[in-house]
Amino acid sequence: MASLKELKDRIASVKSTQKITKAKKMVAAAKLRRAQMAAEAARPYAAQMEKVMSSLASKVSIDENSSKLLAGTGKSETHLLVVATSDRGLCGAFNANIVKEARAKAEKLLGEGKKVLFYMVGRKGIPIIKRFYPGQILKHFDTSNVKAPGFEEAKAIAEDLTALVEEGTFDVAHLFYGKFRSALVQEPTVQQIIPIAIEDGAIAESTGAVEYEPDEEEILAALLPRNLTTQIFGALLENNASEQGASMTAMDNATRNAGDLIDNLTIIYNRSRQAAITTELIEIIAGAEAL
Repeated sequence: MASLKELKDRIASVKSTQKITKAKKMVAAAKLRRAQMAAEAARPYAAQMEKVMSSLASKVSIDENSSKLLAGTGKSETHLLVVATSDRGLCGAFNANIVKEARAKAEKLLGEGKKVLFYMVGRKGIPIIKRFYPGQILKHFDTSNVKAPGFEEAKAIAEDLTALVEEGTFDVAHLFYGKFRSALVQEPTVQQIIPIAIEDGAIAESTGAVEYEPDEEEILAALLPRNLTTQIFGALLENNASEQGASMTAMDNATRNAGDLIDNLTIIYNRSRQAAITTELIEIIAGAEAL
């Protein structure tokens, strides 16, 4: 059994850890509100933009001169998985769940005979992807030098992806991120961003008599880069809110667990101390009787 000094030192150590987790929880809670408002404010615009682009894409004829953001390369052999994770830990299974979703997609594509490459945003997903898919990380976009990735980072990522698809480095791109539902629930989400995914609803809607001025091709040429940036920006905002929510929940659980551990260690300490005092009293009484 540990000595009284060891128990006392351990209790002090756990108390120090509890102070840190409690402070981290308060910081995450303060950041969560702003991050949640930003993510929720961006959702309608990103959703409507994607809907409009899908509708427009269903109306134009795709040929070899079409933008690769719209039509891709005409093949589906090389898939780029854009995995957005955080740069910081202490947020529970948030990053692990996103990487797990990306791995499931990668295994499915590999099983179909496709080639898979990774474009990593944030640091936390890199070690796992490197371990399971060595040599398949195409690029890491570093976001550690900013408090939270924003529109400028989204625009830079979109430009990177546009250049890569124009070079023919990949055929299809999928974006992975954590969609914020609540502080307790962050849903790993996958979205095809290159080429534009045309949904059945968009095809059905395209039968209506709608005239565009200028024509669909000119509108697409202007909106395709903006749509890509918008979708990535929305994903980064969702990721930021999800990270803060997961961090707040994880630190709350850690604080509670530290409290339980302190209570248990205190009970053990008091029992050991009482046992030591009782032993000393017995020795004193026994010595007095011997005299």
